[in-house]
Amino acid sequence: MDMPAQGAIRYEKIESHARDFIIKRVAPYQPKNDGKQTPFKGHPVFKAQHATAICCRGCIMKWYGMPATRRLMTDEVDFIINMIMRWIKKQLIDI
Repeated sequence: MDMPAQGAIRYEKIESHARDFIIKRVAPYQPKNDGKQTPFKGHPVFKAQHATAICCRGCIMKWYGMPATRRLMTDEVDFIINMIMRWIKKQLIDI
């Protein structure tokens, strides 16, 4: 497998993890441990969440205006995933 194909597969895997993390940890109404559910270390998605203020519902409401009084809608989750992946891509370009 050539390098660009491998890179695309890794990127898709990270995006899959990001979607899973957001749907399980951030998107629900009143997520468990809200404000503390996103570690500062470990997966690159966690770092991206903190860098883009997508770590908890409070930050999402403050910076993006998405209400914390309900579950995030599908288009809001898609927007969040896009923000995380754009940040990760930029970090990889800047290396």
